[in-house]
Amino acid sequence: MADPVPVGTPTDPYPHPGAGVDGVPPGSWSAGPPVVWQPPEPDRLTRFVLRLHARSPRWAAPLAALGCVAAGMAYALVSDPTTSDPDAAPSCLLKLTTGLDCPGCGGTRALWYLLHADLPAAARHHAVFVFAVPFLAYLFVAWAGRQAFGWRLPELRLSSPVIGGFLAVWMAFSVLRNLPWAPFTALYV
Repeated sequence: MADPVPVGTPTDPYPHPGAGVDGVPPGSWSAGPPVVWQPPEPDRLTRFVLRLHARSPRWAAPLAALGCVAAGMAYALVSDPTTSDPDAAPSCLLKLTTGLDCPGCGGTRALWYLLHADLPAAARHHAVFVFAVPFLAYLFVAWAGRQAFGWRLPELRLSSPVIGGFLAVWMAFSVLRNLPWAPFTALYV
């Protein structure tokens, strides 16, 4: 049988009575070995998507995103949102329930006018959307070019204050276009 180690020696985990490892009392939540976080096991759908992503060519994601953008543009062109009946119920749930224009209200009509190269009419329906389109288009081309072809276009770095300022302008525009007084009624679509 080995002799007990005297209290206070370097091999003793509790150098003095009442103190634990690194001065933490025994039995507290941080005593003992550090806990290593283990990520949960992915479900079947996640494993399928990860396998599909690993096997897909690098141009597949930009092509899928381009397909979604093209489908949105085709919908705007085919549906012609500018010729809807004045008495038709709005398709926007917020406008249907409250009568207010939502932050995206007029975006489809603005896209339709942009696709027909009528910039003033597009800006009349949603000026913030028209302002954002060139930036969004460049961000998409830079991302898709890098993903699909390895292009290194200059990055458009948008800081948090710039993004926050844009969102604040967008929200202010959304509020102002719903005010029923004289200068703001011109923003109503």
